[in-house]
Amino acid sequence: VMFGLALPLTPVQILWINMVTSVALGLVLAFEPTEPGTMQRPPRRIGDSIITPFMLWRIVFVSMMFLCGTFGMYFYALSKELPIEAAHTLVVNVIVVLEIFYLFSVRYVHGTSLTLRGVLGTPPVLIGVLAITVAQLTLTYTPFLQKTFGTYPVAFEDGILVIAAGIVFLLVIELEKRIRHVLQPKVSL
Repeated sequence: VMFGLALPLTPVQILWINMVTSVALGLVLAFEPTEPGTMQRPPRRIGDSIITPFMLWRIVFVSMMFLCGTFGMYFYALSKELPIEAAHTLVVNVIVVLEIFYLFSVRYVHGTSLTLRGVLGTPPVLIGVLAITVAQLTLTYTPFLQKTFGTYPVAFEDGILVIAAGIVFLLVIELEKRIRHVLQPKVSL
């Protein structure tokens, strides 16, 4: 709005993301076992802020990555001269894919998610991801939902690009974890 651009999402699409995908993916974390080594870490000190400097950094870092992914996909769609509904649909799908990949990453805050256990997940995580994937495909390709939510069918190569954005996002988050792990003894984040 500040730059006079058309919004990359419609209000009803924002509602879809908040009410359907974010809630469903957040719920599966309730069934997730604790991260290995949790009981070996000291507890948070009394009086410490809930938002630690690391947590603030992570919020800003991940938000900026979501922002880049969202607007990157939006401008990509516009550069291909796709209809605005297609641009909106690609943005909705990339946000959901980024949320899915972030779910896999955030399950292990102190360790890597790029292990067999991390990639495969637990049954609730896999069920949640499957449910959200089916919901997104339904939103994208079902005429009734296309009309209701203003979505548009996504071409196969654009769908691959959306998934690739999620993979790159996960790899960058994992690289950040690795850098933090190396720097942590020297610098307190």
